[in-house]
Amino acid sequence: MTKILKLFIISFLLLELPAWGQRYSISAVNGDAVLKTENIKANVEYLCSESLGGRATGTDGARNAAYWLLGQFRVLGLKPLTGAWMHGFNTSEGLARNIIGLIPGSTIPTRYVILMAHYDNLGMLNGNFYPGADSNASGVAALLQLAQMVTHMNTCHKMYGKGLLVVALDAKEKNQAGAEELWRLIEKGKLTDPVSGQPISASQISLVVNLDQLGGTTAPITEGNPRYLMMLSEEAGSFRPSLQNVNQDRGLGLELAYDYYGSKDFTRLFYRRISDQRVFLENGIPSVMFTSGITLMNNKPQDTPESLDYEVLKDRIRLIFRYLDKVL
Repeated sequence: MTKILKLFIISFLLLELPAWGQRYSISAVNGDAVLKTENIKANVEYLCSESLGGRATGTDGARNAAYWLLGQFRVLGLKPLTGAWMHGFNTSEGLARNIIGLIPGSTIPTRYVILMAHYDNLGMLNGNFYPGADSNASGVAALLQLAQMVTHMNTCHKMYGKGLLVVALDAKEKNQAGAEELWRLIEKGKLTDPVSGQPISASQISLVVNLDQLGGTTAPITEGNPRYLMMLSEEAGSFRPSLQNVNQDRGLGLELAYDYYGSKDFTRLFYRRISDQRVFLENGIPSVMFTSGITLMNNKPQDTPESLDYEVLKDRIRLIFRYLDKVL
């Protein structure tokens, strides 16, 4: 074999290294390639458009938002469970719809992380339009970006051990009925993994990550610092050190808090009673909630896309992705 031929073969093998899988380290920074401020803003603006009417459960606007989300899941390549992305259920306000997709993991038997955000809002009340930008178009926009970042890492030949169940929930404003329905499907074995062909069980859920109100900066933890993020969680089982480490290591430097403005009562309220992770906590599933807190615009007609800080929201998404990269 000539020296030139040997050099050619070595060069070819080096170029083909990514196809060999996890023989080298792929940084989570690669996920930033698909994180775009303009995409986040466009998704928030669409969800807040008057054509969707505020996305109240059971309305035409909520139905149209659900079908739009289904289309987004399809484009992202998320796999449907039990043969469908859309899972309907009845509420007092009419038919509601959860949208569920899977990014498969590599381990057998499979473990899963649930990433979820509710897309419903108040709709029209007394003739007033409630666009729901921060609550919770911001969380849904983050959900879509995070799913895209994880799938992009797959294309970079990084396969995560755990599967990621991506869920857009309906009916949060109806006593968290969407989250209750998601739990019922899991508890009854009604969600089938399209890769393994097996129903997903509660014992396979290692963590639930809920995104709710992520775009506000007018109610900071420390006055004058808009670059912050709250993660409400139990101290044990929530991987807090993972969040702290990636916040420091990657130079994001957001101010972090693990309670709701230092109040035990408000932390308990938002973590255990009135947010979508409640039903999972009640059933012993470790859960975290990422939020930027309530502002004076939330649940008001003033909760518009213009009220959000998209650059800070992008950095929050970047940090949450770094966290997912560690826990998946």
